[in-house]
Amino acid sequence: MTIASPAPPSPHTALPTVVGVTLLVQALASMSAILPSAIAPELAAAHGVAGSLIGLQVSCIYIGAMMTSVIGGAVVRRYGALRCSQLALLLAATGGLLTAIPELVAVAFGAFFVGLGYGLTNPPSSHMLMKVTTATNRNLVFSIKQTGVPLGGVLAGLAGPPLALALGWQMALICGAGVALLVMVMISPFRDHWDHDRDRSAGLRSNPLRDAKIVWQNSGLRAISLAAFTFSAMQVAISTYTVTLLVSDMDFSLIAAGGVLAVLQVAGVGGRVLWGWLADRSRNPGAVLILITLVTCGAALAMALLSAATPAPLVYLIFGVMGLTAVGWNGVYLAEVARLAPPGLIGSATGSSMVVTYAGVMLGPAAIAGLYGLVGSYTLTFALFAIVPLTGLIFVVQARKAGQSKP
Repeated sequence: MTIASPAPPSPHTALPTVVGVTLLVQALASMSAILPSAIAPELAAAHGVAGSLIGLQVSCIYIGAMMTSVIGGAVVRRYGALRCSQLALLLAATGGLLTAIPELVAVAFGAFFVGLGYGLTNPPSSHMLMKVTTATNRNLVFSIKQTGVPLGGVLAGLAGPPLALALGWQMALICGAGVALLVMVMISPFRDHWDHDRDRSAGLRSNPLRDAKIVWQNSGLRAISLAAFTFSAMQVAISTYTVTLLVSDMDFSLIAAGGVLAVLQVAGVGGRVLWGWLADRSRNPGAVLILITLVTCGAALAMALLSAATPAPLVYLIFGVMGLTAVGWNGVYLAEVARLAPPGLIGSATGSSMVVTYAGVMLGPAAIAGLYGLVGSYTLTFALFAIVPLTGLIFVVQARKAGQSKP
């Protein structure tokens, strides 16, 4: 087995640098995934389909994400964290370009490729962040890095609709892909400093059952992964359908609805930092996740009150609270996975846990599409969907008990 010798410490591996690069990669992968939802009315009109079907496109994204998440740990071991991150951006950009082709089959394949890239973002970032964090700042640092997800949503919500209206929906997607490719090239100099621990002889054929055992045989990892299944279902459902809900049920313009989507995601940025700080401060991440769950369910139930006559400030408030919690939980979750993972297997544990999370992501938008078909109202649909994250409380309590003995 040939392993490159460790590189000496350098500014390239300092905490701010690692957080900055991993956050940027996460943001662009997230933007690639959310951009079609931000321009869903334009995209649906161009293809002659109902806007509610955007949920199926999102499900295709996370089919791809599940597949690469399984092998994410193996890719990190073989090629290194930086190269894995570059591959994630390349796949996401390829997906964006495919989605710009005016054929439904291309949209499906594009979504799948975006998902392949998205699934490769967390294993390398967790691998690097665990090297530069301690028990006293782990939740906050992981949460700051995870602000890349809602920041990507902010970019999609603010830039997507204006670009689609000014230049066309295809150019909006092409611009997003171009930015991802540019950053992929820009981060290349970090490879010598990040990937010195890669194992060139490591195989890429990952046994999914072997890696899955890391999660399923560890009661804490199993419980936190199942909780994330329910949380991710709500998070991606609200991110996917915010624009469609506001345009269809509440007569918002596309740009105004994109602004609300941006508010949702900005609140998610603040939430991730807030919850990460609170988890470190309290030394009780389980209690923080319980609080997040209860507030998420309350905000979802409040959506049943929304109508075209609802004052705009109340709309922003409800979606802001939803963003703070339903979009803000991920950093605490990933820090818990890294803490509970066996030594040397953080990437594999993260990838296997994310498979469970992505399964929830696939459920969320598809379930919203099905519920909407039954009740005919997006606001009522989300109120009913509150039962999903509420069930996550059971698993959060289990994870909290299982992880109390580990620092």
